[in-house]
Amino acid sequence: MSSKLASTLVLALTGFAAVPGIAQSFRVQCPTSTITHPVAANNNSEPAYAGPTYSGTAGYPSAPAHVNGAIKCQQISGGDGYATMGDGTQTYMFSFGPLSGLSNIAGGMPGTEFPSAFNTPSARTLVPGDPATSGVVYNGAVGLTPDLDAIAGGCTAPCLDGHVDPRPIMDVGVMNGNIPAPLMALDEDDEFFLTLTNVGMIMRPDLFEQHTVHFHGYPNASAFYDGVPDASVAINIGGSFTYYYLAPDAGTYFWHCHITPPEHLQMGMVGQIYVRPRQNRVSSSTALYAALQTQQTDLRTACNSAADILCSNPLPAVNTGAAGGGTYAYNDGDGSTAYDVEYPIQIHGFDPNFHFVGMTFNPEGFTDMKDKYFLLNGRSYPDTVTTGPLQTMAADGVNHFSQPLPAIINIPAGKKALLRISDLDVTEYQTLASLGIPMHVIGYNAKLLRDQSGNNMDYYTNSITLAGGESLDVILDASNTTLYPAGSVFFLYTPNLDHLSNDAENFGGLMTEVHIN
Repeated sequence: MSSKLASTLVLALTGFAAVPGIAQSFRVQCPTSTITHPVAANNNSEPAYAGPTYSGTAGYPSAPAHVNGAIKCQQISGGDGYATMGDGTQTYMFSFGPLSGLSNIAGGMPGTEFPSAFNTPSARTLVPGDPATSGVVYNGAVGLTPDLDAIAGGCTAPCLDGHVDPRPIMDVGVMNGNIPAPLMALDEDDEFFLTLTNVGMIMRPDLFEQHTVHFHGYPNASAFYDGVPDASVAINIGGSFTYYYLAPDAGTYFWHCHITPPEHLQMGMVGQIYVRPRQNRVSSSTALYAALQTQQTDLRTACNSAADILCSNPLPAVNTGAAGGGTYAYNDGDGSTAYDVEYPIQIHGFDPNFHFVGMTFNPEGFTDMKDKYFLLNGRSYPDTVTTGPLQTMAADGVNHFSQPLPAIINIPAGKKALLRISDLDVTEYQTLASLGIPMHVIGYNAKLLRDQSGNNMDYYTNSITLAGGESLDVILDASNTTLYPAGSVFFLYTPNLDHLSNDAENFGGLMTEVHIN
């Protein structure tokens, strides 16, 4: 480590230590029950869907006939870190990192947890770089600790009231940025409690950057939780804030920081969230068409196509007679969005000069911003086909899982894969082409491709193009084992040749492989 870098890190670390109570505002929140999910024992799994919870306009019923969904929780850090590009270059980032679901995220899965997992304190002391450092297996909230004097005269075990020990939060959260940001996954009707803890940017101690979480395109009923600082709140260094969402509409969304978006998005504060449909919880003995008809009595998501031109899930024009019991991208009512395995694909681009300047001084060159690294799940080819998390040594001298989400696509022979493709690039349009397996596009910007008369508007293509702020749901159908036998390898890549490189040379940018297993 250079003397300049070392002195910067020491100043930053001692700066945190010298400010009394810098982390006393750290909190987490994950209730085991709520007014809409009143029985704690039922909130750690997804119930079968039999009918809507909400069916009137007089408020939430005291004894609803059906309680759907569950409670989900997640904790993330706002800070900085490093990522390794396909040519070996280490790139500095402003970034989000995981403070819960550490093991799941390291395994390429969402870090969204039921209360039973989230509200479990760690049995060991977490250290910088975990789980890359020690291989710790832990999915609870980092820093969660019993508060033995929370209630006068004692408390009932486990005495968890949202208080945390700031030491492990700083140890794990500092310099632990991920690209893309920690993956989130919900089911319709879930209540989601997302805690953002701002641990500061150690490489930039001169900055007092606030951070927020903005779910781009997500139907949020309250501006207070929308993450746009003008209309909600922004989280200062040393503070935490818990966002609340009630998941109403299935689809692929994305999220990002909404503080100086051109800067914070370019620097890496982008991630994906997807919502699974109620239809996944319909039994195999129930017709999908009838199940979707039942959903129309839920006034939050009802679809009266005669009156609502933004209706997101109209009944299909043709009742195919398909039954439930499968896995679907949307509440389609006809089984047209069924799939077997799913892969989130986050497209992004880095301007190496902007990131270098972002590590050293302000202002950056916004007008000259030009991406030269092109990324799928934070990786350029050939790292896109590497399984497992990628590690990067940060300025603290410790390895961190900087890019935990693989981009290789494995489809079981005779099955279908859903690609949840989202783009939060700041400067470029991005194109992906599938060589050999046609793309079946079924959803756009978290909306099922269907008109108001119920006609499916899905289509087949060999390439798709996205701008920053768009998402597509694409199915790769390998069900024909004659055309796609086990052992076959296909490519998902960009035909834009200047996006098939890292910094204008060496290896590939937007390219990965599709393996038929």
